[in-house]
Amino acid sequence: MNNQSIPSHHLDKKPQGIARITKAFGYSLRGLAATYKNEAAFRQELWLYAVLFPIILLLPASTTDKMLLFAVNTLVLIVELLNSAIEAIVDMASPDYHRLAGMAKDIGSAAVLISLLLVATLWTIVILRCYF
Repeated sequence: MNNQSIPSHHLDKKPQGIARITKAFGYSLRGLAATYKNEAAFRQELWLYAVLFPIILLLPASTTDKMLLFAVNTLVLIVELLNSAIEAIVDMASPDYHRLAGMAKDIGSAAVLISLLLVATLWTIVILRCYF
């Protein structure tokens, strides 16, 4: 394969070590910012996360229960980021309606729903254990 058939950005020397980590961190922040700017569901879930975090700290619950609440609340954000990525790539690849594109988006949405149901279930269990 000659160099003319390889995109120029692939010919550049890739960063190594701390430079690679720094670049990756920057890309991650850019992804978070883009998701926050463009995805209402992510904004809502992030604000809910911000409200629930201090409540987790103040709950008269075990450290294990608090860590589980923190983990499942964080899981919702992770799943929403993945769902947003799926939606973006599907919209780019299939701007017209396609049954499989719709199915991919629905499956991503279902993953978010299941993560939210997990949050609601765990919060209910912890609250019941704390106060009843």
